[in-house]
Amino acid sequence: MAIFRTAMAGGLLFIMSLMLLGRRVEGEVNGRGKTEVAGDSVVYLGQERDPWRPLIRTTVNLVEIRSIKSSFQFRTFDPEGVIFYGDTKNGEDWFILSLKDGHALMQISKEDILVSVTGGRKLNDGKWHTLEVSNKGKFVTLVVDGSPGLEVGMQSKQTQEVISGELRLALGGILVDKEKLIVELDPQMDGCVREGSWLNLSVPWEAEAEELWLCHQNIQPGSYFSGKGLAIFNTSVFSIDEDQGFRLEFWGDFSQLDGTVLSVESSQEQLMFTAVASNDTKEVVLTFKEQQFTLENTFKRLLVTFLKDSVKVAEREDESNAVTFLAGAESHPSYLTSVRGGRFAVGGLLGEGVIGSRFLTGCLEKVQVQGKDLDLDLSVKHMSVSSHSCPA
Repeated sequence: MAIFRTAMAGGLLFIMSLMLLGRRVEGEVNGRGKTEVAGDSVVYLGQERDPWRPLIRTTVNLVEIRSIKSSFQFRTFDPEGVIFYGDTKNGEDWFILSLKDGHALMQISKEDILVSVTGGRKLNDGKWHTLEVSNKGKFVTLVVDGSPGLEVGMQSKQTQEVISGELRLALGGILVDKEKLIVELDPQMDGCVREGSWLNLSVPWEAEAEELWLCHQNIQPGSYFSGKGLAIFNTSVFSIDEDQGFRLEFWGDFSQLDGTVLSVESSQEQLMFTAVASNDTKEVVLTFKEQQFTLENTFKRLLVTFLKDSVKVAEREDESNAVTFLAGAESHPSYLTSVRGGRFAVGGLLGEGVIGSRFLTGCLEKVQVQGKDLDLDLSVKHMSVSSHSCPA
């Protein structure tokens, strides 16, 4: 995939404020300048940071461990990302629990063994699930909602040594080089963890952030924009047919949206097209170059199709009410080529002055490009954009 040009909006922290679950994640700053939080806190794993770096972590002495079982509740619509990590021997032996295509995936490195296993029912259904990870002799097991989930058996030819030293635990990231993973994955997880019981330990966890984002009490599938940032794609990574053109579709209650839904920039870095919703005027303003058209914001689907010499915008599948913008004779036939080499953004304006421009506030239930669902995790995006869940 082509490398995306970085054009990130700067940032205030995104604090989900509607119908929050439980209390604010409170903590105290310790002597190392880290914020300490309780292990059973409600934590949103998608908080702003390097996506591979753990959100919170803790370190304990192995002699203090009386149980080799951890349990917690987990909820997400995200099909892929890191949930839980643990290691000993300063990362020589490690364990990672993640999701891949919605299914649980365990990857383990122990002595001379590397193993991975995935399966069970999909967990990205937006419901709370109780996960229990334990080590019983030669087996590592995952139990989901009280029923068997995954089990991995390992037996090394090496002489087993008495394990001593420290054990490290982490949520939302890993402490080992990602190149060591057996199965590649996107680490960012738009999900929540709560009620954690980690090896029956009561030691606090450390977070580098001063404040942890909370979780919505109820969620629905979609992409949530808080008004702080946008998601940017290169159009070159998509197949664009000369006859069918370039097709983008947006689902959502447009009467509840405010800000820029879509902006498209040409290969010459000129802003070509925008669709901006306004709660104040109850309108969606479409702009193509010097042309403009206004729609009432009472619809729940918007289809934008870029053709060789025009742009069509429709509110319905049959396109009976389509608005057509003509590209002009001077642009034909290079117009679609210009689109193919450009960029498009969901949730904000491209071009100069991106920071402080009309970022989108609200939920897009689904976005499709060329008839296929668009995963915003594949974009260059601000961390305030939740790729897979919206407050319900």
